[in-house]
Amino acid sequence: FIRMLRSAKKRDVLELLRRAPEETRPFVVEAAVAAQSVASLAALSDFLDFSKETKAILEKFLYAAAFSPRPSGELLRLVLDKLDGKQLSPEIWETGLVAMGSLVGKLCQQKLCGLQEVERGVETILRGLRGAREEPEVVIYLLALGNAVLPETIPTLLGHAEEGPATVTTMAISALQRFPAQHISSEVKRAMRRIFHEKRKSYEKTCRLAAAEILLDNQPSPMDVINILLATKEMETEMATFLLLKVKNSLH
Repeated sequence: FIRMLRSAKKRDVLELLRRAPEETRPFVVEAAVAAQSVASLAALSDFLDFSKETKAILEKFLYAAAFSPRPSGELLRLVLDKLDGKQLSPEIWETGLVAMGSLVGKLCQQKLCGLQEVERGVETILRGLRGAREEPEVVIYLLALGNAVLPETIPTLLGHAEEGPATVTTMAISALQRFPAQHISSEVKRAMRRIFHEKRKSYEKTCRLAAAEILLDNQPSPMDVINILLATKEMETEMATFLLLKVKNSLH
């Protein structure tokens, strides 16, 4: 079906989308996203009205875009255009942001970070994060940044990891965990030490554990291992056991 859509003209794909029964329309939307031909994306652009279409169809489109293994810049542009300046339900906006971050990350993996669409997507996420005031809103923008895995956003993630409330700290550290070892710099490690040893303020145990994991998973120094082991003496059993197993696995 996807192969057929790739060779179809825009008007034929659009006709398929409009005539498909309600129960099979999400499948056709998903297939049109997977096809990623100029015609199929143009048909989707005409068909999808984010102010009128059902939530199920919009979510199907956004999830299909987010999970696309090798997305194109045109697919990201379509997502950006559909989200730009629209009055959307919180659920659709959040799904759209997460999809945007995923698309940016995958395009950069394909060495396409220089695309205008990628730059626009990154700026959209960072601008939204700077303007976010409510905690749940900040968390969603951080999730989008975590999906993007862009080294230039690490300072932003570190700031939220150290200074944010518990849910924000957790999401920021979770985003940092997705970066490969070459991006876990001495600056990142210093911040993780401060969080684990609670140098600036108290952190929830999930945040401290995640910070310790970053230290132990990225070429830990002997002093980091020693200090983490010493800290387990003052922890509850479950948390201490987890860290001891983590150290043993590293040794093996």
